[in-house]
Amino acid sequence: MMNRLQGFGAIAAIVILVVLAVLGAAIVSIGTSQQVTSAQDIMSARAWQAARAGTEWGLYQALKGTWATCGAPASQTLDLTADTGFHVTVTCEYWPHNEGESSPGVAQVVRVYRIAAVACPATTCPATDPSVAGFGYVERTRTVLATN
Repeated sequence: MMNRLQGFGAIAAIVILVVLAVLGAAIVSIGTSQQVTSAQDIMSARAWQAARAGTEWGLYQALKGTWATCGAPASQTLDLTADTGFHVTVTCEYWPHNEGESSPGVAQVVRVYRIAAVACPATTCPATDPSVAGFGYVERTRTVLATN
């Protein structure tokens, strides 16, 4: 009877070691995915701020009249890599809208501007193939409408 019970302890020890190894691997996997998720969240926030800066820059250029080709539509790329690590492609277009008359017989025409900014870590946004950009590629788009 004693000979049969001696092998049970070795099997129990092996099962416990396997269970502990699986638990350890699960903890490492969860920790790694949390780190990656946190890093992507930070990159997403930076991309959003870069896109916001792009729309504000575009609005300033369009409303102050220095963006002469805004109606084409036109686009320019801002290099914000020093501050945020992103390039921002800003596009501008406008169309006239009749708001009635400023005085009898004189139409009051306003311009409606559409400024769109796309921020991404690639040199051109949006990236044509995000898989080439690598792991952690983040892209954010922001669009604003304004009238003069």
